[in-house]
Amino acid sequence: MRRILLSTAKILISGALLYLALRKVDLSELFSRFTVTSLFWIGSAIAIAFLQIFVGVLRWREVSAACGAPLELGRAIRYNVIGSFFNQTLPSAIGGDAVRLWLVARAGAGWRAATYSIFVDRAIGLIALAIIIVASLPWSYSLIADPHGRSALLLVDLAALAGGLGFLVFGALKWHWLRTWWATHHIHACAVIANRVIFSRSRGPAVVILSLAVHVLAVVVAWCVVQSIAAPVGFSDVFMLVPPVMLITMMPISIAGWGVREATMGLAFGFAGLAANEGVNVSLLFGAVYFIVGAIGGLVWILSAEKAAQGSAPLGVPE
Repeated sequence: MRRILLSTAKILISGALLYLALRKVDLSELFSRFTVTSLFWIGSAIAIAFLQIFVGVLRWREVSAACGAPLELGRAIRYNVIGSFFNQTLPSAIGGDAVRLWLVARAGAGWRAATYSIFVDRAIGLIALAIIIVASLPWSYSLIADPHGRSALLLVDLAALAGGLGFLVFGALKWHWLRTWWATHHIHACAVIANRVIFSRSRGPAVVILSLAVHVLAVVVAWCVVQSIAAPVGFSDVFMLVPPVMLITMMPISIAGWGVREATMGLAFGFAGLAANEGVNVSLLFGAVYFIVGAIGGLVWILSAEKAAQGSAPLGVPE
């Protein structure tokens, strides 16, 4: 019953926020701006979204290996593409993570290693996103003149950065009880692995670059969407505004981020002195791109060996 109520609440939140955001949009005017060139830009956005998935796969493989759950490249790509489908269909912006965890565990890695690999991968991605926002704050402040917008941006980013850095500091603590107490030992173990991966001479540089690239590629996807409707928004504007919106959208309070993303993007554009309706337009098309990617992921899931073997014996992991 609690799950049903939680899912219902998320659906209602998505619906209410979408309704409020769409009040600022003239859909007929938006569709009238589509041309043949628009198809090129949308196609480019979809291709870059798949490149983003691949870059995320490369990082996840490094993290999974450190967690004792090594993944073949092809298997990892398939799991991430399938995860993109469930990100769009489960009542959370991170629903695909739960499915990836299930797939890795079922493939023979074990629930602990699978859970650690997903949790650490997500934590590292969050830290990288917070760092990008912090690094761009001097330019963001010049773009956002509204004091409320500046305060909101600073609060959200500092909270994310404090959480990420606190997680790493937690992993550096050597107190024995952190490794044995039931309430802390799993989180501490994940934090230890995150430190080991990030500060490793062999893995660290690659993981850092890949983590930053994942978020930069999301900005490029948004820029392609901007170009598809010839919105009067510069690339620097997109780079300043999209990462904070992505950070807020990660909160699991809606269906695949719908509604939260549109409301936040419209608000961010307004704070930056841009047309709020253009922010909603960009957000809708941005979401549509990832919906298409997720639909392709659904086809991969339907045709996958994991779907065919569902309910049978666990799939083995090749040596």
